[in-house]
Amino acid sequence: MKKVLVIDDDPFIRDVLKQTLERNSFAVTLADDGEEGLQKFATDSFDLVITDLIMPKKEGVETIAELKKIAPEVKIIAISGGYRLPAENYLKIASTLGVNGTLIKPFEKSELIAAVNKVLE
Repeated sequence: MKKVLVIDDDPFIRDVLKQTLERNSFAVTLADDGEEGLQKFATDSFDLVITDLIMPKKEGVETIAELKKIAPEVKIIAISGGYRLPAENYLKIASTLGVNGTLIKPFEKSELIAAVNKVLE
């Protein structure tokens, strides 16, 4: 069973991602923000990290940069609904850091699973 770390500050989004991934046979660990996500990443191994980009404490771009420094081979999907700028702008920044996929919120559950399967194939 592939292990996925989901980092998002929105409890509703975390729960939907967890349920969707678990229904598709993934083991899911949740984190509220980048700080907690990095702590969990340091104590366990994951096949994939899905992280939001706009979060308190430690934003997704900073989290991605640190993950890539710790484990350059880590597979990451960045997700964003935007904030002050359109989501596409934030996701372009994440792409420059070497993420394996991006999704604009809101996205369909089928889009999530397709992106996860593509990154993990």
